Amino acid sequence: MAATMLAILIAIFVFACSPPPLVLAADEDMLQDVCVADNNSTIIINGKVCKPMTAVVAEDFKSGLLRNLGNTSNRLGSVVTAANVGNFPGLNTLGVSFARLDYAPGGVNPPHVHPRGTELLFLVQGTLFVGFVTTAPDNRLFAQTINPGELFVFPRGLVHFQINTGREPAVAVAGFNSQNPGVSQVAKAVLGSNPPILDAVIERMFQIDNALVKRLRELVSMT
Repeated sequence: MAATMLAILIAIFVFACSPPPLVLAADEDMLQDVCVADNNSTIIINGKVCKPMTAVVAEDFKSGLLRNLGNTSNRLGSVVTAANVGNFPGLNTLGVSFARLDYAPGGVNPPHVHPRGTELLFLVQGTLFVGFVTTAPDNRLFAQTINPGELFVFPRGLVHFQINTGREPAVAVAGFNSQNPGVSQVAKAVLGSNPPILDAVIERMFQIDNALVKRLRELVSMT
């Protein structure tokens, strides 16, 4: 009997000390009905501090951020208007956010990643060629042309892009399963970091000379 109990205790100890087979990162679960962000708070936590419930009003859950056409008069010919916890306090702890994407003809939303959220894109008008690339070693591209009324999903953390291949402006909306999915453009992350990555690293990585590295840095700084 003592040997059996000892074996059971050892098994429990090993199980408790073993790492979980899979670890996923996502927004924390809610612990109350609502937690409207107090964007005036100076307290830094993994999220946003809640306003007192007595200070919460119906307007906290309404936003006109995505109402207007975005200005696509830039080098990329596109603009993303985000509605996340940073500018829409009512989203705090709800694990969702939204964005409007406007594209001029030929406009591109360049390769980028959302480290904390999967994106579900819905095309309202126009024609887009969209795609994402899986991680190494495959680096496989999944790309499609989408038309109004169609959806395309970009898994969390994967490099993805959109380009307007039509002759008219395009408009899309996107939902995210995070109140703050984050965004990092690949070109800006590599060529426009602060402080900059050593030129020698960029030259070796892309097998290009220093003059081209400097030119690419200038171009990225203009976007």
